[in-house]
Amino acid sequence: MVSKPDFLSGSGQDQFRPELQLESPEGELHLRFYIPSHQEFALQATGIREVIELSPDRITPIPNASPLLLGTLNLRGRLIWVADLGQFLGDATPLNTDKSEIPVIAIEDQDIIVGLGVDQICGMGWLDAKHLMPPNNIPDTMAPFLRGEWLDTNNNKYLRLIDQTAILRSARWAG
Repeated sequence: MVSKPDFLSGSGQDQFRPELQLESPEGELHLRFYIPSHQEFALQATGIREVIELSPDRITPIPNASPLLLGTLNLRGRLIWVADLGQFLGDATPLNTDKSEIPVIAIEDQDIIVGLGVDQICGMGWLDAKHLMPPNNIPDTMAPFLRGEWLDTNNNKYLRLIDQTAILRSARWAG
């Protein structure tokens, strides 16, 4: 008789250890990140093509392009634009490109892909849209690109939900 390892049969002492039990998630999976002014944002995971950290020299600057754009990037053989998300949203603090790696979130809708340069990636989290509130006290330049916000009552900070489709389809790219 061949016995199965404990992890296949579900038996053994690990079965009841609470730290190994997965929580049942509520809401949808989101990527959380910061822009240079230390504001926290989230993007729905379903609209994200890829998250990469890359050396700034992999982003090719484009002369006479919009100041919102850092340049272009070759992403698996496809040329994509990379923007400073904070500046795109109207934030005054530019992304620091004088560091070893820049986090870039490649968002996609239909056949359009754009890379968003951010200051720091926080990680993934389950966020429930039932608790989403209309954005409050935000600059007019940011309003069209937000779906809402959650209030973190522990530290009285807001986590704002980005509307990636509004970013991809914005006339601001022409500027």
